[in-house]
Amino acid sequence: MSKKAPRGPLAATDRVRLEIEFDKVQLLGPLFGQYDQNLIALEGQLGVYISARGNRVVVEGQAEAAARTRDVLTSLYGRLLKGEQIDTGDVLGAVSIASDPSFDGLVQAESGMATTAAIRTRRKTIVARSPTQVRYIEALGSSDVIFALGPAGTGKTYLAVAQAVSQLISGSVDRLILSRPAVEAGERLGFLPGDMKEKVDPYLRPLYDALYDMLPAEQVERRLASGEIEIAPLAFMRGRTLAHAFIILDEAQNTTPLQMKMFLTRFGERSRMVICGDPNQVDLPTPGMSGLADAVKKLEGVEGISTLRFSAKEVVRHPIVGRIVEAYEGPTRDG
Repeated sequence: MSKKAPRGPLAATDRVRLEIEFDKVQLLGPLFGQYDQNLIALEGQLGVYISARGNRVVVEGQAEAAARTRDVLTSLYGRLLKGEQIDTGDVLGAVSIASDPSFDGLVQAESGMATTAAIRTRRKTIVARSPTQVRYIEALGSSDVIFALGPAGTGKTYLAVAQAVSQLISGSVDRLILSRPAVEAGERLGFLPGDMKEKVDPYLRPLYDALYDMLPAEQVERRLASGEIEIAPLAFMRGRTLAHAFIILDEAQNTTPLQMKMFLTRFGERSRMVICGDPNQVDLPTPGMSGLADAVKKLEGVEGISTLRFSAKEVVRHPIVGRIVEAYEGPTRDG
């Protein structure tokens, strides 16, 4: 298999040439991607030229960019060696992490194995795709209360559910509690038919979607029936003490300060609490009264509490989502 290098070579003085050799030729198809889309993505992101023949890949470009490309390819190859799957999103995420100087050494080219922060569940291994996700995964494993702030598509809720499922499976918590305020996003749905579960389920659907991505469907249904996994609107949290649990509040920007205080004070022994939300997407009648902003202002810096801020450039859905968020909210700032 070969790939032609793009036209328009760099000046000779700026140019280096690195050669990487991979042992297992059968892994190069998924490494390169369909029609070499992963290599094309690397070229576009890092401004290098990549050519491949047999089990050798040649990277040409500026020294730092070529070294980053080598690190990313070696990291992704290491994941394939462990039986994991990769896609273009993983490629772009690895580029983001490898390009951040504060994460030098996170991807080890010499060993051929990825050391990027990851969460393992029954159905998949979720690997960090941005520098803030690396810090977030670390906080999910160490802090008692975590505030995750940022636009849609940055992995706030998804990674929190992944960590919750991982801890439930390992037995470090006894139950998983997922909640969100039942606030309509700019429209009035009126009367909804059915029992209480049927009325609130539409608001909680994103949490169900994340769960089914982490666990086989029969396990999700069994754990929901047994109460090991509970999905409930925020109003159902009042008066409870949530011990030995991993608790996630999604869409927290739509809480009032009183609701947020009520939720935070549910915290019990051997529990972990994650509060996810986008401060720029408040659907409350009076947006200035968001309980999320109020809580972060009061609690940031308190021992045992971590605050992570994601920006639009860290959106890990389709790249156009990040561009849409930035167009609506203005230039991004580092979180």
